[in-house]
Amino acid sequence: MAELLYQGHGSFRLTSDLGTVIYVDPFAGKGYDVLANLILITHFHFDHNQRQLVKQNKETKTLTFEDFKSKTLIYKDILIERVEAYNSNHKIEEGCGYIITIDNKRIYATGDTSKTKEMKTIKNIDYLLICGDGIYNMDLVEADECINIIRPKHYIPYHISPGKLFDKERAKLLTSENKLILEPESVLKL
Repeated sequence: MAELLYQGHGSFRLTSDLGTVIYVDPFAGKGYDVLANLILITHFHFDHNQRQLVKQNKETKTLTFEDFKSKTLIYKDILIERVEAYNSNHKIEEGCGYIITIDNKRIYATGDTSKTKEMKTIKNIDYLLICGDGIYNMDLVEADECINIIRPKHYIPYHISPGKLFDKERAKLLTSENKLILEPESVLKL
């Protein structure tokens, strides 16, 4: 069974049943000591792009939004889909979100975005990691709108409070059903 370690802010680690380790947007928290197979970067802002924190070797591969010549890519036992992510602080050509299929579970990490027209086409998401700080990305009202458009089985608030690893009280303000609140260093079996 795959697992997700939420590290804080917009950072998390996925581990597949076969042991493939993926870090997404390394920046915050702990848990960078497991050797990475793959590092995914949604955009180049400093709070999403601290690759030096991650334990790596010469086989570790880093992929950014620039590396996706097509919308999908297969890495070992993982399917990765590039998803549009943009707002007034993030140009469409300078970042993305990812849908990561791991052990038959679809995890959508929004990255820094606001509501996009492309969200209407996203289906069958098991876990949506949704931003909502209201400064660099959408606010919580808009995040609830996005959750209701995407209709994931579960959603996890992340990147919801600038300058903090996580803000549980702010996460509680999201009103959509099927919310999972993960504190930094929490592990979720997928």
